[in-house]
Amino acid sequence: MVSPKISVLVASVMGLVLAIPSNTCIVMGNLDIIRKKGKLSPTDVIFLAKGIVNILLQCVLSINGMFYVLCPAVFYGTEFIGFSNISVCFLMYFNFWLTFWLSAHYCTTITNLSYRLFIWIKRTVSNFLSQLLFLTALGMFIVSVLIYLLTHVASIQSSKNGTEASDNTLHNYLFYRVPAFILGANLPFCLSLLCLVLTFSFLLRHVWRVKNNDSGSTHPNLQAHVTALRTIFFLLLMFAISCISQTVSFFSPNMSLLAVSWNLQFLSPSVEAVIILQANNKLRRIILRRFWTRS
Repeated sequence: MVSPKISVLVASVMGLVLAIPSNTCIVMGNLDIIRKKGKLSPTDVIFLAKGIVNILLQCVLSINGMFYVLCPAVFYGTEFIGFSNISVCFLMYFNFWLTFWLSAHYCTTITNLSYRLFIWIKRTVSNFLSQLLFLTALGMFIVSVLIYLLTHVASIQSSKNGTEASDNTLHNYLFYRVPAFILGANLPFCLSLLCLVLTFSFLLRHVWRVKNNDSGSTHPNLQAHVTALRTIFFLLLMFAISCISQTVSFFSPNMSLLAVSWNLQFLSPSVEAVIILQANNKLRRIILRRFWTRS
């Protein structure tokens, strides 16, 4: 049977080998689109941001795994824990919000609802997406830093209470981390799920209308809409797996279960890259053309 630490080390290295090239292809493909066209569509902007975030997240996660196995003294050091907690929380929460903005863009584009809220979201995402992503990243970074500092200070104070130190530490951890988790993970997940349900219901109504239409006309972008819906679904699935894995890694005393949750986190940036590449024909064509030219 493979040791849990060995599996963590293998998964951290495998994550680097798979995630860095695939997400780099996404970033380079979008930069190529900027070079040729001068601007990106909202979908491409979000994909570009996800590619960059996944590269950084994979590097941080793999470094954590390697230090945990090869150099535990550094891994449990105060400075390293601070850097790790802030980086992982910021990158994960920002990535979750990127999934929401992509879901909102797909939902408002596909459904074409006439409600003022949807019209405002559609205009905002189309015209101010870069500013929204910057503000989202800034907000998640501030939340990650504040939560770590508050948790760290509270843990130091509770450690002076002797026998009640462990209980106070857990209480402080939950007291500060739960609101951050709700803001950084739970809220974007619920909003993304709402967008998924609205998009799916709209497509179901559209298919029903097409089947009952005597003229036999079909929507020209139906396949693109199905691809968008499939992309949202798989991103939300990875979203849920990442949240569950992160929660298990914090609270599970079982080393084998802890290793499994870490391994899922290590491989999530690679899986997200595959989801993005299957959803974007332009990126696939650019990447294939580059490899074909080089060969």
